[in-house]
Amino acid sequence: MTSLDELPLRDDLRGLTPYGAPQAPLPIALNVNENTHPVPDEVADDILDEIARALREVNRYPDREFTALREGFAEYLGHGLTADQIWAGNGSNEVLQHILQAFSGPSRTVFGFAPTYSMYPLLAQGTGARWVAGVRDDDYALTPESAAAQVAEADPDVVLLCAPNNPTGTPMGLDVIEAVYEAARGVIVVDEAYFEFAPHDSVSALTLLHGRPRLAISRTMSKAFAFAGARVGYLAADPTFIDALRLVRLPYHLSAITQAAAIAALRNSATMLRMVDEIVEQRDRISATLEALGYQPHESWSNFVLFGGVTDPPALWRALYDRGVLIRDVGIPGHLRVSAGTEAETTAFLEALASIGSPS
Repeated sequence: MTSLDELPLRDDLRGLTPYGAPQAPLPIALNVNENTHPVPDEVADDILDEIARALREVNRYPDREFTALREGFAEYLGHGLTADQIWAGNGSNEVLQHILQAFSGPSRTVFGFAPTYSMYPLLAQGTGARWVAGVRDDDYALTPESAAAQVAEADPDVVLLCAPNNPTGTPMGLDVIEAVYEAARGVIVVDEAYFEFAPHDSVSALTLLHGRPRLAISRTMSKAFAFAGARVGYLAADPTFIDALRLVRLPYHLSAITQAAAIAALRNSATMLRMVDEIVEQRDRISATLEALGYQPHESWSNFVLFGGVTDPPALWRALYDRGVLIRDVGIPGHLRVSAGTEAETTAFLEALASIGSPS
């Protein structure tokens, strides 16, 4: 069998391993920040009806501009957005890839504050760009002054800001985003994949779009909408920014089936989002119980909790695995991360953790 070493692979890809969290058929899977609640039956029925209508014309290419879907996203996001300010792709990773294909590449740099979403450096690598990692404070937060100074020094072509941050759950103030925008000459992408899990009075970076043509706000349907398997991500930006993405997208990149499913899900957004409050309740329950057990949970505005005070992360991960619970070792020393699941899944995790004993 041919090995990678025998193929004319790009030199900068040699020795790398593909992205991927462990996949295992365990009863409690809380490792990839999925929304573990199933799509409500009445919404699933509406989605199936929409897909059935799309299937009648599946012999034709889909709407290349996915106009109805963009209109749906604009209405959902509000803030006076219009369809010409919206873009979408097969998951937010493809949306981010489009941005890097358009604005980064060989001899260009992509910047983010580590630790952050592990796909950022991989996306940069895939487009031939150089990844540059800044640093966070001890609590994983950022101040406007520190963030702006680091960006000014690095002078990147693209800045990726995860807000709330993955894998830490840390919120990011709008003042940080404003400071970074003013300090940068390149494009700024605020990744709000987990925004719906933030406090109800929190303010989205969408409020900063006006007058900032180098700013884009990315979202996903994977988390709050329980749509991870459908692969739908989207962003809002200046119409000219959207035009730049058209230069690099593949023709008809969003299938008619994907568009139909997402349109129906958006039509039922009020029902789909009812589960968010329950997930937040379980997230906060996890944090409180972790602290009671002697661990150190970090503040989270997402659907997961990063917790420290873990003496031996691989050993604790394996002990939970052996009890049928899958969580995530994200590579931060002394830490593990767990997604907030249903009440029953959360109970199973907490009971398994308590059965292992205290962290000391």
